[in-house]
Amino acid sequence: MVLMFISGSFRRAAALVLAGGVWLGGLGGCAAPPAPDDGKPQVIAAIYPLAWLAGAIAGPRADVVTLVPPGTEPHDYELTPRQLADLRTAAVVVYQQGVTAAADEAITQAAPAHLVETGQLVTRLPLPEGETEAAGQYGADPHTWLDPNNMVVFAGAIADALAAADPAGAADYQAGAAAVREQLTGLDDAFRSGLTGCARTTFLTTHAAFGYLAKAYGLTQLAIAGLSPEDEPSPRHLGELAAQARSLGLTTVFFETLISPDYAETLADDLSLRTDVLDPIEAVTPASRGADYLTIMQANLSALRTANACP
Repeated sequence: MVLMFISGSFRRAAALVLAGGVWLGGLGGCAAPPAPDDGKPQVIAAIYPLAWLAGAIAGPRADVVTLVPPGTEPHDYELTPRQLADLRTAAVVVYQQGVTAAADEAITQAAPAHLVETGQLVTRLPLPEGETEAAGQYGADPHTWLDPNNMVVFAGAIADALAAADPAGAADYQAGAAAVREQLTGLDDAFRSGLTGCARTTFLTTHAAFGYLAKAYGLTQLAIAGLSPEDEPSPRHLGELAAQARSLGLTTVFFETLISPDYAETLADDLSLRTDVLDPIEAVTPASRGADYLTIMQANLSALRTANACP
């Protein structure tokens, strides 16, 4: 059998979302806005899931902005001069090392007074099998937020940083963290119960973003591309995936809302499989208006349950 695959790099779509009280950016990959000057503590979060978490904890007491705008590939994003200046004056900066190289460097140079680097709070997963550090660019998998248990840990650290920056609001921040931890614990319970007793425990997706989710819930991830969604798979790798999908009886090839589904659709067509969305939650789409981290994760759970024939 010969597999015919569509060439071309993955494309990011632009998005505009207001979710959980956190401004997420403008259309067309425009630069994120400067932090507002309204006297509130300014919190800069590098990417959407961390901005959602910081916003849920801070509530109306602090202003939270996202460093990398939606619709923009975070791994290659270059900061604006205003963003560089804002990093030096922000009350709290929250980021995941290894997602955006330019942000990693800029944050190190800015040395903000209160910094939360989420990767150091949890055990980082190694690169996917067969992927070199140079290819992965990160040295480890940076998609830590896809395990709700990691987000529980992050919530405590963010609340502590906010309290240190704004002691008068410490009780509010701790209350916000307690509330969001309860939500995240409920999400974890839903995943554990929902993925128990399934006919299959392996899933096939566009790129290897779901290692933390897979490890947390006893799943095996097969990925068309590596840690970066721009990685272009070789014909040999695609052929190996096809053979694995057949032998494991997989029913679904997952794609993502913000990148081209070409490879997923072509592989699915060749194997007579269905396609569905599994979202790494690096950003959200216009169709997701009103959705947030929790609801997108619930949609991911539903998609996995359907694909793996869970009871």
